[in-house]
Amino acid sequence: MIYGLARHAFAPLNGAMPRPPRRHSHRPAERPTKPPRQGWDPVAAWYDKLVGDAGSDYHQNVIIPACLKMLDAQAGESVIDICCGQGVLAHALRDAKLKRYLGIDASPRLIDAARQRHGQNDQIRWLVADACQSGSWADGSHDAAACIMAVHDVEDLTGLFRNLAHSLRIGGRAIIIQMHPCFRIPRQSHWGWDADQKIQYRRLDAYSTAQNIEVVTHPSQSQGQHTHFFHRPLSQLLTSMGQAGLACVACEELHSHRRSQVGPFSKAEHRAAAEFPLFLAIKTIRQI
Repeated sequence: MIYGLARHAFAPLNGAMPRPPRRHSHRPAERPTKPPRQGWDPVAAWYDKLVGDAGSDYHQNVIIPACLKMLDAQAGESVIDICCGQGVLAHALRDAKLKRYLGIDASPRLIDAARQRHGQNDQIRWLVADACQSGSWADGSHDAAACIMAVHDVEDLTGLFRNLAHSLRIGGRAIIIQMHPCFRIPRQSHWGWDADQKIQYRRLDAYSTAQNIEVVTHPSQSQGQHTHFFHRPLSQLLTSMGQAGLACVACEELHSHRRSQVGPFSKAEHRAAAEFPLFLAIKTIRQI
């Protein structure tokens, strides 16, 4: 199963930078664990509430603006939204005068939420489908595609990119946005403080090894629900895209818009926020 549009990325991983001084204990690399079979259905209500109609804070201020800019949807085009969740991109494209919008996700509960929030008509359709499995929806008929904050939720990267490419016409474009694989890895990337240099720094405990990391969606609860974050190094991501026939033509590294309150550490924290990107956005074109 595919793990819908994305989600734990906006909770424990992206909290405020820690106040110095703080010492971090080094953790061993995560052992792969078997992903759940029910996709995002168990956490669909939580995610739907978090994202709402227009998206979370990060959706509204960083992710959606970057997606719309790179997607550059034109009137009369057909757009497919892969791992659409409850349809936050459909809300953003409501004035684009598209000929057709198709949102697909493996979670029936998230698709139900999408229908309730955004409706279904001749121009907007929703489909429960696993984006890693071949289906009639990947028919080469779409002008553009988007896959927002879902790549790191999917175990079968090859299947995802293959079907993403097959959903597009030759020359069609796809926008892929995900957590930045070089700087944002659950349990393997951390903020630290250098008291001598008075700088906030980013520490990585692992990067090159692909990992399946279990993430608690409700860390404040004694029995929080879990999702899975699939980290891959950048080389693996780009190679998989190329093998699927997707050529990278543009890339943007997206930074957090959030800033800390004024204080003795705010200058260093602001500099760190501007230096270490939070998300990676890639524009590809289907070549074959």
